Order: sequence, then structure tokens, then C-alpha cells
Amino acid sequence: MIDPRFVFLAALVSLTGAYGYISDTLRGTTSPNRVTWSLWALEGILGFVVELQQHVGMVSVTTLMLGLVPCVVVAASFRNPHSVWKIGPFDGFCGVISLLGLVFWGVVHQPTVALISFVAADQVAALPTLRKSWLAPTTESPRVFFMGVLNCGITLLTLKQLTTAGALFPGCVLVTDLIIGVLVVARVGPRVRRGRSSTPVGRAA
Repeated sequence: MIDPRFVFLAALVSLTGAYGYISDTLRGTTSPNRVTWSLWALEGILGFVVELQQHVGMVSVTTLMLGLVPCVVVAASFRNPHSVWKIGPFDGFCGVISLLGLVFWGVVHQPTVALISFVAADQVAALPTLRKSWLAPTTESPRVFFMGVLNCGITLLTLKQLTTAGALFPGCVLVTDLIIGVLVVARVGPRVRRGRSSTPVGRAA
């Protein structure tokens, strides 16, 4: 365990990654998926409010950043008409499922079930950006996701005990951000598609 005040370093790391992503969005070189980022903003703010009510301490700083950064990203996407990723049926479906998960989180009275519902809603919200990172990695900027990995990693290290309540949300965000970052940097989707297209098709004898 490290000093809990390291969460402020984690917040600074998050801001550093966000600055680059927002700059790329304003320039039109990055096209954030508004479904994902809008839901991330909503979930981060809601999570922060709940953590304040539950007096969880400085760990809530990380949750606050997970809400504020997406808010700015969504706002930036409206400043540049080239920073618009077309929303399709899959994005809308994920958005509806994520919102239903948040509704369930809000009405259920069992803390563990509510937490799992909240985290599931957050992960479903990430699916449109995961898909976009596979299909069109050049429309994403990886640094914000790798900084998110570092942010959540630092937060996990500040926990006195690795409980489900404290570790599940940042742990899942860490894994998701890592996957998206790797998909973007390695251009995994296009590489796989090129490999399939170059595979010779056998002829029937």
C-alpha cells in the first residue's frame, strides 16, 4: 500500500492524458464515441456523489476525474464537426443497456449487487469505443487510455485492503482502458482483417 495522497498524482496523470485527447478532438484527429463518453461522464459523476455520501475518503478523487474528463471530451466533440463518430444501432443498444444498469443500480438495496450493476453498466458503455478501436483505431488517441491505466493502478495501490467495494470499479476500468489502448496502438483490428484477406482461398479439386 502507498500513501492515500497519491490519488492526487493519479488525478494529475488523468488530466495529462485528457489534455492530449481533448486537443486531438478539437483538431479533428480523434473522434470520440459520444455514447461511451457521455455515459462515462454520467457514471463518474454519480459514483463520485455516492462516494461523498459514504465518506470513502480520497479515493473519490479518482472517481471524480472519471466523470469530469468525459464531460470535457463530449463538449470538445461538439466544437469540431470533424470530431463526430456516427452512432449506429450497436452504440444505441449498448447505451440503453448501460442506462438500464444504472437504473437498477439506483433502485436495488443490496450494496454488492448494486456495485456489480454499476460496474456492468460502465463496461457496457465502453463497448462502442472498444468496437471502434478494433474497426478504426486511427480515430482514437491511446494516451488517455494508458494514463487511465496508470491512474487506476495508483488508486488500487492506495487501498489499505483490496475489497470488492474499493477495487472492483477501478480494477475494471484499468483492464478496459488497457485493452482499448493496445487495440489502438497495435492496430489489431486492421492487422487481423489484412491477414484474413491475404489468406489464399483453396480451390475445389
